[in-house]
Amino acid sequence: MPSTPQGVPAGTRRSPGHRPRTRRLRAASVVLAMACAPAALAGCSLGSSDQHSILHRHSLVIGVKGDQPGLGLLVNGHYQGFDVDVATYVATRLGVPASRITFRTTPSSVREKAIEDGTVDMVVATYSITPARKTQVTFAGPYYVAHQDTLVRTSDRSITSVHDLARKKICAVKGSNSWRRITDERSIPAVPVDVATYSDCMPLLMNGRIDAFSTDDLILAGFAAGHPDVHLIGAPFTDEKYGIGMRKGDLAGCEAVNRILTGMYQDGSAGRFLDHWFADTGAKLTTSVPQFEGCS
Repeated sequence: MPSTPQGVPAGTRRSPGHRPRTRRLRAASVVLAMACAPAALAGCSLGSSDQHSILHRHSLVIGVKGDQPGLGLLVNGHYQGFDVDVATYVATRLGVPASRITFRTTPSSVREKAIEDGTVDMVVATYSITPARKTQVTFAGPYYVAHQDTLVRTSDRSITSVHDLARKKICAVKGSNSWRRITDERSIPAVPVDVATYSDCMPLLMNGRIDAFSTDDLILAGFAAGHPDVHLIGAPFTDEKYGIGMRKGDLAGCEAVNRILTGMYQDGSAGRFLDHWFADTGAKLTTSVPQFEGCS
């Protein structure tokens, strides 16, 4: 006896315009996906086979820094800072409340690997968008454009611009591009001193084992807060576009996050986050929506 297609009563003839059930379901899935706005994703079932997208997460693991004051700092078991606030804002508008967010310390040296192997779903960790990184990671944003500057001891008047770093010892954090902006891109013969994390740079600067700590101004401002013995020279020389890194190819997730980031600036949240962490540091803050890179 021939089988009867599920959902079609036995003996029922299909009309000439009848579409198979699988085709109807596929069309319905497309309609549903288009109807799901990022702010309501928690209640949407997108029906996509791409389960790697951040749009399909009931919970999120987000990589942040754990040693950068004002940006991502682990204090008594809790993460705090501008990056953490941005990550929480984005996650909640993707439908994942704070109670279902897990933050994980993700140093510069392992960010790409952590995304690729699924250790984290996103990275929000002063993660500058670069052409090389875009071959491995899909970036939303930037959510902020910082500028590389230089931190020196207040007593040192010999360094007033990046060019004065010639033959000076500078901090070289593993996985960071900051020191290469000086030695490789500008061919300034500074002397890199290798360290594992940004927090390793401050004691070296304070005790004179390095002459300068050069990286993004927001990072430096966070470290300089409360330390009158060091100061920013106020001579920025790059644009550092902080992106939200996610699995390569998650274009739908990237586009959703870009819409959320636009809203974060338009509703004033970005400005409040920045003022909370950096208003008293002397850093020049930008509160307008950055120009997005585009998802790829």
